[in-house]
Amino acid sequence: MTASAVLGVLAYPQIDPVFLQIGPIALRWYGLAYVAGILCGWLYGRHLVGTPRLWPNGVSPITKTDIDDFIVWITIGIVAGGRIGSILFYDFDRVAADPLSAFRVWEGGMSFHGGLIGVTIAMILFCRSHKVPLFSLIDVVAASVPFGLFFGRIANFINGELWGAPTSVPWAMVFPHAGPEPRHPSQLYEAALEGIVLFLILRVLTHRFGALGRPRLVGGVFILLYGCARIFVEFFRMPDVQLGYLLGTGWLTMGMVLSLPMLLVGLWAITTAKPRAYEPRVAETTAA
Repeated sequence: MTASAVLGVLAYPQIDPVFLQIGPIALRWYGLAYVAGILCGWLYGRHLVGTPRLWPNGVSPITKTDIDDFIVWITIGIVAGGRIGSILFYDFDRVAADPLSAFRVWEGGMSFHGGLIGVTIAMILFCRSHKVPLFSLIDVVAASVPFGLFFGRIANFINGELWGAPTSVPWAMVFPHAGPEPRHPSQLYEAALEGIVLFLILRVLTHRFGALGRPRLVGGVFILLYGCARIFVEFFRMPDVQLGYLLGTGWLTMGMVLSLPMLLVGLWAITTAKPRAYEPRVAETTAA
């Protein structure tokens, strides 16, 4: 009889983190989650900018070609920012002792807050280079991000990492490397809140309330609600073992601390967003 049966909790599904092995090359669900998130976000971003009724006067200031060009920029921002953020915020001592571990991204170790900073920098540089309005691009990206958040948290669940605190709720699970205690499947909580719920709210804003006509409103709602969701789930999630709870509180985590500024930024963006219409983009021509 399994431990989960004895404890009366849900069985944790033992899914191999490697979904395909080709000789020495191992393809992992974690990497696939990033690919799926970026691909779905790209397609959804093209849908948003290519649907005239979502924009004032039927004019989007961003083209589908802009979204295509931005894919490389945002991918670099996600990976570089996420990895650097993870090292600086959560794992500096370990990486300092083993510098090569910084490049083993397939083992996990990606920070959302670091990725957010990386993507923000990528958007600023891209907009300057391509003459695209920054806050409108932020809105399109923000509405597309929940895909990546959903797939990323599912990958965390498959890896059996970032598990929750011990609990007696009926849906608790015993994670393979977390000891015998039943725990909250906090990865699934985050997948639901940060992925599904957040996507649906932003979808209603963009498709029913014309939020793309108020630059930075969608981005503000995203950043505010993500911060709230993350802080909420942190109460059910175990802190990173190398950091533990901060200030000896028994509840304050690094995830909470990093999410608090997001609430202020989100409120600022929402309260200062003003209606704006754009002129059609005119293609640049080169004299013969």
